[in-house]
Amino acid sequence: MKKPHSPPAAQPPPASLPRAPLTRPGRRERHRVEIRDRLYRAALDLFAKRGYFETTVEDITEAADVGKGTFFNYFPTKEHVLATYGDERVAHVERALHAVRSGQLKPLDALRNLATTAAGQSTSSPDLLRAIFAAHLSSDSVRTDLQRRLRRARGLMAEIIAIGQEHGEISRDLSPDELARHTHTIFFGVMIAWAINPEGSFSGKAQDIWNLISQAWVADLNQKGKTSQQTHPAKPLKGPGYDHANER
Repeated sequence: MKKPHSPPAAQPPPASLPRAPLTRPGRRERHRVEIRDRLYRAALDLFAKRGYFETTVEDITEAADVGKGTFFNYFPTKEHVLATYGDERVAHVERALHAVRSGQLKPLDALRNLATTAAGQSTSSPDLLRAIFAAHLSSDSVRTDLQRRLRRARGLMAEIIAIGQEHGEISRDLSPDELARHTHTIFFGVMIAWAINPEGSFSGKAQDIWNLISQAWVADLNQKGKTSQQTHPAKPLKGPGYDHANER
């Protein structure tokens, strides 16, 4: 009797994305994840309420209801909480690139999602964003770490833009690196402006700016297409009855 055909093994995710565990984590590991997440969420909540520099490790552990020494089992320093927040943003861009490469999202749609959600930050409170900006502006080590992550995120965005240019969705007037840098700078500014004066939703304001940018990219392509047609009109097809005298 033949054994039933088993389905093909699932392919591992790309190296840029975290690998999903093959088995359900044990109780100890689940407990570690729970404690780490509790510390992380408590820290972000306190940063938003009190400010980054005004929040101590003891404040965080008290809010998370764990011992003070427990914090250092998960975060070597308070700055590493900010690093985790930054890593989440980069992971958001990595997932967008993966979706574009796999054909799940068009490049322009992926870029719009990143822009209008600030790589997943649109749900953050303006208080938290202001606290994070203040930490970046006041600490050389935190600012250096931010710059490294921004370069990584821009590089990923440039890859998405390059795919869009290859598919004819995005103008080639600027290189992918230039477009990524300009786009990132614009929306970083939008995020800062909204954090300072949070009127309306961030996503709504970012969507308005995105419409202006994306329309320029697409309009440029459309205009070039019209110009090309005017400069190089289609030649009549040769066929029965074609007068070769036209070529003379």
